[in-house]
Amino acid sequence: MPSDPSRWLDEVVRIDQAVYAAVATTPTPELDEALRRLSRAADYSRLSIAAAATLALAGGHKGRRAAVTGLASVAVTSAAMNITIKPLVRRRRPERGELVRAARRVPMPSSASFPSGHSAAAFAFATGVGHVLPWTAFPLRALGGLVAYSRVHTGVHFPGDVVVGSLLGGAIAQVTARAVDRRLALARHPPGPAGPAA
Repeated sequence: MPSDPSRWLDEVVRIDQAVYAAVATTPTPELDEALRRLSRAADYSRLSIAAAATLALAGGHKGRRAAVTGLASVAVTSAAMNITIKPLVRRRRPERGELVRAARRVPMPSSASFPSGHSAAAFAFATGVGHVLPWTAFPLRALGGLVAYSRVHTGVHFPGDVVVGSLLGGAIAQVTARAVDRRLALARHPPGPAGPAA
């Protein structure tokens, strides 16, 4: 007899909560301040905006194109997260209680927990920029992974939120990057006027 899918989901949620609790209760005094600062620096995609500005100023034509593609990917991903997915799922944020030390904490956002918008935006930017400049993909994704983990470490997301957010951000960015490519190609080579009707 097939298993009840709701029971599978309940068990996945319990694992998610257990991993969150394990992270929260593991003492890491040397990491707490650095991860708290990183999490705050990623608010409103400030890290991505700073990286895009650097690419645009120092990277020549390809750098400017990478910056545009990366920021377009962030914009589309953020809209999808905040307008569509978060209101649809409406998962509650973790109850930090006494689990998360004060030295780790960042302000608890008022939006739904699932998926993580910070993680989605960080991976969207990395994917968008990496589409144009492949050598940037690894360091930017590594930074995105740190941002994602920082959201669990500071107690504002469950691990499942950041994993799904990261995957969605990368997927949406791939679609966005291709759309930007088509738009730029049309701008360089606009279609000619239609010939006279037969």
